[in-house]
Amino acid sequence: MGTKGREIIGLDVDQLISELNKAFADEWLAYYQYWIGAKVVKGPMKENLITELIEHATDELRHADMVANRILQLGGTPVLKPEGWYQYSNCGYDPPQDEYVKTILQQNIKGEQCAIDVYKKILDFTKDKDMITYNMALQILEDEVEHEEDLQSLQEDLELMISRK
Repeated sequence: MGTKGREIIGLDVDQLISELNKAFADEWLAYYQYWIGAKVVKGPMKENLITELIEHATDELRHADMVANRILQLGGTPVLKPEGWYQYSNCGYDPPQDEYVKTILQQNIKGEQCAIDVYKKILDFTKDKDMITYNMALQILEDEVEHEEDLQSLQEDLELMISRK
């Protein structure tokens, strides 16, 4: 990052890079959780969920790209090894060991809720201090809120379907 670009940021850039690396790790783990969940999910409405999981996986990969680019712009280095994702992650990873639709939904809703908290924290940290990161985090947060809503709607539909049998 250029000296003027770094100078205009009114906060601890190293701390911001650390927070962004945590979010970067979360995005990669979320991508994989969605992607592998779409491969193994079983049960009623699985086709609807597969479609949603694949769409969300694509979004998470795009988020990882956005965050990595911002880390680089700030003069940092994104987490370089996949094993580092576990070390840095805020939200962790829930392997889909129970492949049932309801369980996969619950795991991914939990992940989205954690992501919402992560990006809210980044928004609070950067507000009025780093508008570039703030705007990026806001864009990602909008996606994460939409993802939570999509998954909760599927969960409601599944519960209605099961209760009416």
